[in-house]
Amino acid sequence: MTKTRMTKQRKTILKVLKNTDSHPTADSIYEEVKKEIPNISLGTVYRNLNLLADKGKITVINYANDQSHYDGNTENHYHFRCNDCGNVFDLELNLIDRKINNKVENNTNFIVNNHRLEFYGLCPSCQD
Repeated sequence: MTKTRMTKQRKTILKVLKNTDSHPTADSIYEEVKKEIPNISLGTVYRNLNLLADKGKITVINYANDQSHYDGNTENHYHFRCNDCGNVFDLELNLIDRKINNKVENNTNFIVNNHRLEFYGLCPSCQD
């Protein structure tokens, strides 16, 4: 595996993601990165997001028929997505059940590296 150089663009994108828990879209990340690197293009942001995800530095959260959201927290954790505003939130529940991985492995021919569990409903702001 070749080592990827940490360019100014990648460092800035990573900094934006590590300093937020809002799970922004590429467009939102682009707007933030432009404040530091005014001549950066949206295409460059997308390419670097893909590269950072491939290298395991960030997580991509995909939803059908919607823009991808990006997470700077690569630790296994759960998310809540609001059906109204579309925002994605981390859930600090200490519920990561590694036994689920073992149950899947014991009952199938698969080897589980991790799992993803998401909750959907209305966030506190949209409940008003």
